[in-house]
Formats: sequence, C-alpha cells, structure tokens
Amino acid sequence: MRRVLVMWAVAAAVVSCGGGNKPSGPTVEDRKVLTKTVAAVARTIAQNEEYTSEIEPYRENDITPAVSGVHIDRILVDVGSRVKKGDLLVTLDPTQYNQQAVQYQTVLDDYNRLAPVYEAGGISAQQLQQAKASVDVQKEVLDNLRKNIEMRSPITGVVTARNYEPGNLFANTPILHVMQINPLKIIANIQEQFYPDVKLGMPVEIRTDIFPDKVFAGKVSLIYPALDASTRTFTVEITVPNDSETLRPGMFARSTFNMGDKTGIMVPDVAVQKQVGSSERYLYVIRDGRAERRSVKVGRQVGSEVDILSGVAAGEEVAVTALSRLDDGVEVEVKE
Repeated sequence: MRRVLVMWAVAAAVVSCGGGNKPSGPTVEDRKVLTKTVAAVARTIAQNEEYTSEIEPYRENDITPAVSGVHIDRILVDVGSRVKKGDLLVTLDPTQYNQQAVQYQTVLDDYNRLAPVYEAGGISAQQLQQAKASVDVQKEVLDNLRKNIEMRSPITGVVTARNYEPGNLFANTPILHVMQINPLKIIANIQEQFYPDVKLGMPVEIRTDIFPDKVFAGKVSLIYPALDASTRTFTVEITVPNDSETLRPGMFARSTFNMGDKTGIMVPDVAVQKQVGSSERYLYVIRDGRAERRSVKVGRQVGSEVDILSGVAAGEEVAVTALSRLDDGVEVEVKE
C-alpha cells in the first residue's frame, strides 16, 4: 500500500512541473517569415534597344550573260580581285556574235533591195512588212549578243565567287559574283512601339564578337513603310562605313538604337521570379505585414535592377530575401 502512495505522489509532481496544458509548439510570432524589402523607385532610364543580325554587302551583282549556250573567252579576275564600276571582267567567244552579224546583214540587204521594188509596185506591202520584221528580230538578237561579248562590273567591290574557266560553255550559274563591301549594311527588325522614334539618319552603334573592343558607327538609311503583321515589327536598313574594310559580309553584329529616355519603375532583379513551366514573372509586395504575390511585366535590365512595366507602383515595398518561403497572404516580419 505504501508503494502505491509513493507512485501517486511522483505522478502528481511530474504533472505539477510540466506546467499543465502550456503549448509546446512555435508561437504565432515564430511562424512569420523574416524578410528584407526594398522600395520600388521611379527612375529615368535610357531606352537602348539592341538587335542582332548579320552584316550584308551594300550591293551585290551576278555577272551573267543574257543568253545561255555561249562559250567564255576570257575571265580577267579571280576571287578576291578588287574591281571598279565599269571594269572589264569577262569576254565571251565572239563566234556566235559574228555569225549573227552576218545573218542580220543578209536580212537587212534583202529589205533594202525590196524597198525600191515595193515603191515601184513590184511587191505587196505585206511582203515588205515581213522583210522588215525579219530585220527587227535579227537586230534584237544581235544587240543581246553584243552586250555579252564584253561584261563589265556594275559596281565597285570585290569578286567573291568564280564559277567557270575560259573555254567553258555558260549554262545557268553566274560566271562571277561581285560584292560592294564599303559601305556595308545591316537589316534590323524593330518592335512597332518604336516606329515613331526611328528616323532617317539616326545614329546606330554596331558591335561584333570578333572585335569586342570596337564600336562602329552606322546610321539608319532606309525605313520600310509597312509592318510585318505576324511579328509586329518593321524593317530598318543601317548603313555602316567600312573604309578600312575591317568588317566583312556574314559577320554577326549587334545594333544598338537609342530610343530616348523614359521613366521606369525599378526594383532589384533578385526580387523577380519566374513561374516554373510558364513565362510568367512575379514578385512579392509586402503590405500590412503580409506578402502579396504580383504578376509583373518586365522590361530592360539596368545593372542589378530591372524595369517593371506593369504590376508594381513606385514606393511599394518589394521582398528581396526568403523568397522561397513566401506565398500569397503569408505573414511576414520585415528585417531592418
């Protein structure tokens, strides 16, 4: 009996020391997420828009005869040859031209002989007209052949392709290809929102990966009058002087346009998160001790900050730490 009384006494002492029904879990305050915030700031930023594309020759031409089936007599240049506008590049075998000249002279003599006969009433007007038609046809063929006996460069540039050798019979492939590489041009497709900002003569900065420390000066030389309805972009042609011929067609280039200044709502880039499996960007605005998830539209990155086009107003406090623990409506404690 004495042993039972002792056990009851020990049990009572344990209950007394345990504090009754005091909760052993974390308090409400302990469950708040500790985070740090930064205020969104309205700031003037430069709209420097960058577009990537390949550098193209300013002009290029195929050196091609007007008719096929003619033999090539001489090719006076090779790949890499520099040519000026009007330089003789190719001569063709004159045999076909000479033969055509004989045929033309024959029909012309026939016509000249028939003209006085017609005047004397010896032949009909229809016969004379047929003779005249033969003269016109032969002359057109002769003129086309004459143009192809000597082939000259229509532009100043460099030969970039040669597809035949002397003595070859011309088929369909151009004999030579000539490119004008000073100046050069770049084609950029720009978003429609900037159409009012782009002007003829507008300066453009050109950068290349192969010359990372050099900035080349270009300018807008052509603005296409219509927009592409599928992409909502318009095409701009940039002319780039290339006196030193440092740049070459086919190089990859980045063209930077200064579209003017704008007021942007800037927040630290670490505050903006991407929704997994979608293109949505979001952040957390802290209001009245709670996190509020906001979907945002993101603009330009400027240093460690990003321009928020919509979703946040200047002065609102944005969470920048403990983002993985935040959710819409979660209570927070802001760390000073």
